[in-house]
Amino acid sequence: MSAGARPLVVHLVHRFDTGGLENGVVSLINHLPDFRHAVVAVTEITAFKERVTAPGTQFIALNKPPGQGFWLYPRVYRLLRELRPAVVHTRNLGAMEFQLPAWAARVPLRVHSEHGWDVNDLGGVSRTNQRLRRIYGVGTHRFVALSMAIESYLTGPVGFSRDRVLRICNGVDTQRFAPDTQVPEVWPYRRTEHLVIGAVGRMQAVKDPLSLVDAFLRLRELCPADWPRLRLAMLGGGPLLAAARERLHYAGAAGQAWLPGDRSDVAALLPHFDLFALPSQAEGISNTLLEAMACGCAPVATNVGGNPELVENDTNGLLVPAQDSAALAAALARLVNEPALRRRFAMASLARARAQFSLDGMVAAYGALYASAPRGQGR
Repeated sequence: MSAGARPLVVHLVHRFDTGGLENGVVSLINHLPDFRHAVVAVTEITAFKERVTAPGTQFIALNKPPGQGFWLYPRVYRLLRELRPAVVHTRNLGAMEFQLPAWAARVPLRVHSEHGWDVNDLGGVSRTNQRLRRIYGVGTHRFVALSMAIESYLTGPVGFSRDRVLRICNGVDTQRFAPDTQVPEVWPYRRTEHLVIGAVGRMQAVKDPLSLVDAFLRLRELCPADWPRLRLAMLGGGPLLAAARERLHYAGAAGQAWLPGDRSDVAALLPHFDLFALPSQAEGISNTLLEAMACGCAPVATNVGGNPELVENDTNGLLVPAQDSAALAAALARLVNEPALRRRFAMASLARARAQFSLDGMVAAYGALYASAPRGQGR
């Protein structure tokens, strides 16, 4: 199919930077060659765009300052009339308001997906945010929920009809994320000597990285015999990175931790985690948790959002309450002390990721959704 004949999908996000939501966009763009793609960011587009390999992908940053985005509506309207997309796909509340200019521009298929909640509205309890979603979603054709919890939220408190809501779970590239014995030169630990507890995610409040730091430090008392060989690896940058490093330093554990900030080689590093910890206060379907499972890590995750859809407690991992570093430490200590259980969870998670959460399934679902756009351009 020629480039001109392929329908254009505009992926409209708040910011295009390192993150699980953005990783999902990259996966779709790179694996849906039957469509052309453009990424429009309400604020900025960072070097993260280099992960997109699909030729001809457009990147447009609107550079919106903090505050109301209403004044951008005419610009977005004109942009959409110029691009003439078959599909506009917005993600999360920060970009959802631009469904209104997409409706005005008569884009044939208008899609919005919800990936999870921010720390300021855990569980989506804010009536104001529910009302905003109802207003912004008036002209939206389909809503995508990444988890059962989000699906229930959209059809319950927000009030969208069930026939407008479609659940599509994230998928993981099990060719790229897989067990590997080849150790990267940058990796600071040795498998036979160290036991590594790892995490991947942006260092921000909703991901609660400081709870993991506190849980790791508790292992000094919970696992005194193993403490000298325990190591913590936390991959990701963000506003709480300095605080996490400082807390480890003052506890005298900085020498047992590696917090390098953002990494572009996560797929090479993940297979060398023994345990994967996800301390988030809220999640949709976590890409990093899926990736860790596909790499053969034993997971410990908070019992929030879509995490229970990925981790079945005591079957392929452990679930703990959010914002409870003591419970997180106890779960980690259990897997430190029980290597056979740790190996069983790792193998069960690997099998679950491969069987139920493939990237091919996710891409096929979005491809079918985008292909349902009416032929021709609106006027």
